[in-house]
Amino acid sequence: MTERSHESHEGVPSRQRRRFAGISSRAYEHPADRSALVALRKLSGFDTVFKTLSGLLPERSLRLLFLSDSVRVSDAQFVHLNDMLRDACYILDLEKVPPMYVNQDPQPNAMCIGLDEPIIVVTTGLVELLDEEEMRAVIGHEVGHALSGHAVYRTILLFLTSIALKVAWIPLGNVAIMAIVTALREWFRKSELSADRAGLLVGQDLQASMRGLMKIAGGNHLHEMNVDAFLAQADEYEKGGDLRDSVLKILNLLPRSHPFTTVRAAELKKWSESRDHQRIMDGHYPRRDEDKDTSVTDSFRQSAAHYADSVRTSKDPLMKLVGDIAGGAGDLGGKLRDKFTGQGSGATGKGGATGGSARPEEPRNPDQPEPGSAGG
Repeated sequence: MTERSHESHEGVPSRQRRRFAGISSRAYEHPADRSALVALRKLSGFDTVFKTLSGLLPERSLRLLFLSDSVRVSDAQFVHLNDMLRDACYILDLEKVPPMYVNQDPQPNAMCIGLDEPIIVVTTGLVELLDEEEMRAVIGHEVGHALSGHAVYRTILLFLTSIALKVAWIPLGNVAIMAIVTALREWFRKSELSADRAGLLVGQDLQASMRGLMKIAGGNHLHEMNVDAFLAQADEYEKGGDLRDSVLKILNLLPRSHPFTTVRAAELKKWSESRDHQRIMDGHYPRRDEDKDTSVTDSFRQSAAHYADSVRTSKDPLMKLVGDIAGGAGDLGGKLRDKFTGQGSGATGKGGATGGSARPEEPRNPDQPEPGSAGG
């Protein structure tokens, strides 16, 4: 890491923003992300195990690679990004500013990696795509990853996906690794929702966060896009179709490390309107010095309550069916048949008009950043 974030803090925000002194990452973490992290942090010897693994992981190689073949953000290079980085660390009260690099890559992307110390990397495609306020939210997103300790698990995920490709030819050799990778991807998708919230706390401009996500999805054609219409896509995606579409959604999502962009936008807007967000903005939030007293049981209970509420309020056909089963609804066989065939769901045409057009995304190299994955 470089300088302390509390030092030489000048020329950063063009407007006054609230600072969250001593804030714990628990304040903004998604319930599923939070419960997993609390459980990992409570495991005896967890830190020792990962320190041991660091000798096997290519962290030193990554650091040397970025140092030698990327541009390090500083007071002399990409000064505006350096100001935003220090500002983000100041707002979230991250004691030391992580090194940040700009890497030549037309694909808009960003990530926070590292075992001992986090490194933030943004691509030229992202820098050229976003305006100042949109970029501030992305940098806040990455600083949120650093504060939550996500960089460790992200590095392991990158390492394991690389290993999975190398042992794919061995019979069953890839199965165990891909099982771990799939579990890590499910956690990481939830951690992205957490980091989006951190980005909003740093930028404190919901419209800028929305614009950034729209640009990641549709490119630099903001005059052709509309936030309300973009959010309507997320609503249509969630509630549209029948059970076949619900299954295809799962298949499309499994190989991804990030949630779909419209879903991220809808989740962030919903959180921005919540009482939890308002309490943080009013200065009422958990502090880091209380983290050691955090209860694993309470965190899992909060996570379970969140999922129960998600199932209850979801518009997705599969989640509605799960809710019916949990509620003891009668004629489940008939409901299941109707859901799969689109009968009684307002679908037009034989078997439901929306079920036949979706298809899983094509296989891709898991080491390569997926489209729309900025804020990793």
